[in-house]
Amino acid sequence: MKNTTKQGVIGALMDEYKYAVNDLKAYIKDVKDEDLKVIVDHETKNKDCVSIQSVLTHIIFWGDNYITMIDIDRGNANSAWGKRVYYDTVDEYMAALEEMYERNIDFFEQVGAGEMVQLDPTKKIKTGWAQLYDYEQLMEHAIVHIYRHRRQIQGFKRILENLA
Repeated sequence: MKNTTKQGVIGALMDEYKYAVNDLKAYIKDVKDEDLKVIVDHETKNKDCVSIQSVLTHIIFWGDNYITMIDIDRGNANSAWGKRVYYDTVDEYMAALEEMYERNIDFFEQVGAGEMVQLDPTKKIKTGWAQLYDYEQLMEHAIVHIYRHRRQIQGFKRILENLA
């Protein structure tokens, strides 16, 4: 797994992001490929949270789009929004998670530490869910996002084990 050359806040965030990705990969490595697509949550109306496949796709989708939000805020209006890509195997998801992490490393190599914290609320990113974040806060959210969905996948795995 690629490492950042950055020190300080960016280095710390990328290290924690790496830990979160590796932790998620450890939890999914024993998922059977045929279990990826099994609809586990029949109650939710959120299509990103019905199966292990949908949750992993959601994690990767947002892992790319958090940096797109920052890139646009930094002035790159042409920054492309990521697309949801569904994979058929756990190995493909493991590779996609690794690639998502590496795209974050590459992106933050061009961001200065002084850009990370913004105390003025008028200069923060307003997300699609209406919260305001500076770059540091958005990446802290990205890290916890992985952990929250890892917890969800743990529950899905328990349900699948009980179905077997």
